Amino acid sequence: MIKEHFSLLRRSLIFFDMCVIACAAVTGYYLRDNIGPLYSYSDYLMLLPVYLFIWSITLKSFEVYQSFRVKPLIENCWGVWKAGIVTFVVFASLIQLFKLTYVSRSLVIITTVIAWGFLSLEKLALMYFFRAIRRKGLNYRNILLVGTGPRAQRFIEIIEANKEWGLRIIGLVDEDAGLKGTEVKGYKVIGAFDDIPDIVHNTVVDEVAFVVPRSWMDRIEVIIHFCEVEGIKIHVAVDHFELKFYRAHLSNLGGFPLVSFETGVDRLLGLVLKRFADIIVSGFSLIILSPLFLITAILIKATSPGPVFFRQERSGLSGRKFILYKFRTMVADAEAQKADLLKHNEMGGPVFKMANDPRVTPLGKYLRKLSIDELPQFWNVFSGDMSIVGPRPPLPSEVSDYDNWHRRRLSMRPGITCIWQVSGRNKIVDFNRWVALDLEYIDNWSLALDIKIFLKTFPVVLFGIGAK
Repeated sequence: MIKEHFSLLRRSLIFFDMCVIACAAVTGYYLRDNIGPLYSYSDYLMLLPVYLFIWSITLKSFEVYQSFRVKPLIENCWGVWKAGIVTFVVFASLIQLFKLTYVSRSLVIITTVIAWGFLSLEKLALMYFFRAIRRKGLNYRNILLVGTGPRAQRFIEIIEANKEWGLRIIGLVDEDAGLKGTEVKGYKVIGAFDDIPDIVHNTVVDEVAFVVPRSWMDRIEVIIHFCEVEGIKIHVAVDHFELKFYRAHLSNLGGFPLVSFETGVDRLLGLVLKRFADIIVSGFSLIILSPLFLITAILIKATSPGPVFFRQERSGLSGRKFILYKFRTMVADAEAQKADLLKHNEMGGPVFKMANDPRVTPLGKYLRKLSIDELPQFWNVFSGDMSIVGPRPPLPSEVSDYDNWHRRRLSMRPGITCIWQVSGRNKIVDFNRWVALDLEYIDNWSLALDIKIFLKTFPVVLFGIGAK
């Protein structure tokens, strides 16, 4: 799983390139047809799959998709140009071999030149796009490396040689506390084994890689169990390691064997489709609901002083911080009054819930009853901080009071609605029960389950079930 993200991206790019070349073929046909009449388009259409197949083979042969995000533009384009030349020669040879006299040689030349141009522009756009999101610190997986020995150093070299995988080592951990502060292959040793819980809680860690001597296996078992409880994906560089974990699978990183254990969701294609659906649904909702947004904003402004939107920092996937948006349903200084109301908390655990909260405005009660206050979170979904379905995003202060097993709910992108939401939401007053529902969702996640929860949300919202 450590490099499967790149494999899926590469297959997607190949498919996209074939679409671009098909567009070039159509463009070339109509340009050449304007110069002089050609045979029917349907006659040429039969040859398009062959032309695309040759392009796909030559592009892969010239390593156009290998390290494409970190290569210089000229090197990427040069691979495309070489692939185009070979494609032209092979395709023209096949035309000659099978005596396809109706095929215009000039059409093949024009189409190949246009494909060169289209693909070069595409690579330019992709290069700037990926570099831009990388500059913003996005599209990376943060890895904490446990181990500093020769095998760990080889692991670092593999990561450094394959930057297109989008992996970033945030630091190293060793059993010897005396190594703290030293550097290995340019990376700092940021702690010892006992420091790992603090590192995980105070730093964004997506995955932990154990590259340690076999003699350490019994010493890292406690750390592995800690990662399992918190829902952090781990990779152990061993040939065989017996543990009763929720899921285990073999993976390979440039010839480096790994056994990966995880309790979170590991269905990459499904997660990609989930994200695609999130973008479509949230974008559509933001457009369709814009009149309701405007009306709600006017009513909030007209009925109570203060801003229209309530902005609050929340913890998302793997503890990433983001700003959550809601329509304001409380008085402007609601947060300042919270300390005085903690004694009325009806929720067990590090969460505050209170019936008849005096801070809620008269309009706010109706907005909450119909869940209209949650609608601005479609922007959080569209921007990638949240999903339509997923565990509700907690406050960072709540996360700091979590038990270790509570933190596994952070292994899934937070959502607008969840199992808790459709199971009575505020009727559930035991925080441990709430977390158990979230973990049940994570452990049994599928697109079908998301659709089921999404559909169940409508009657809950319409009838205000469990709302306060």
